[in-house]
Amino acid sequence: MSIDKLKLPTETVDLPSKGLLYSKDNPLSSGKIEMKYMTAREEDILTNQSYIQNGTMIDRLLQSLIITKFNYDDLLVGDKNAILIAARILGYGKDYEFIYKGENQAVDLSQLENKPLDETLFTPGINEFSYILPHTGTEVTFRLLTHGDEKKIQNELKGLKKISQNSPEGSTRLKYILTSVGGNRELKDIREFVDNYLLAKDARELRNYIVKIQPDVDLTFFPDNGEGPTPLPIGPSFIYPDI
Repeated sequence: MSIDKLKLPTETVDLPSKGLLYSKDNPLSSGKIEMKYMTAREEDILTNQSYIQNGTMIDRLLQSLIITKFNYDDLLVGDKNAILIAARILGYGKDYEFIYKGENQAVDLSQLENKPLDETLFTPGINEFSYILPHTGTEVTFRLLTHGDEKKIQNELKGLKKISQNSPEGSTRLKYILTSVGGNRELKDIREFVDNYLLAKDARELRNYIVKIQPDVDLTFFPDNGEGPTPLPIGPSFIYPDI
């Protein structure tokens, strides 16, 4: 058979967001993407020391595997997690073995489920939510972060680190999450609010609410020692078992 006639198998991946937060003209609004199986080319990406050192290895891998055409920066963080799980399964299978507290553990990745989604909170095509801060009563709106937002946050943190050794990740992240405060959408005012007026206990409640409603994969497992739900450890060997 001619190489030109060979066809690489693909799989459809369901996004945790169901596509609800993407505009109708965005291919991600279908709630699904198509991915191909991992090849030797992708293994080269996994072992590229330059990609590993600059932290781009995972994103370069996923972009190489995704067949559906869309702006990768638009991808919601929770949807990206689902694609990462799918990449691991398509590349090296569903069985993930690791050590937790000195004991060998095994998780069937195909059994991981997307978090339940309260669709009544979502306005199709609009990534924005309302919330009233419980301790001050201030009404704010916020958005769920995308891959593009995460890049901007990391770039800002790198710049701040050059000025000071302190890394205000929590407050910096909130400056990108909030879209209005008391109806005011001015970016400078939102940033001033986070720095000077947002109570720590309100910030904590807001973060907890975001975690509650954010579309994502349920990345927990039950250890053999009888512990309750525990965050699934995802290290280099998760995506590349031979590391």
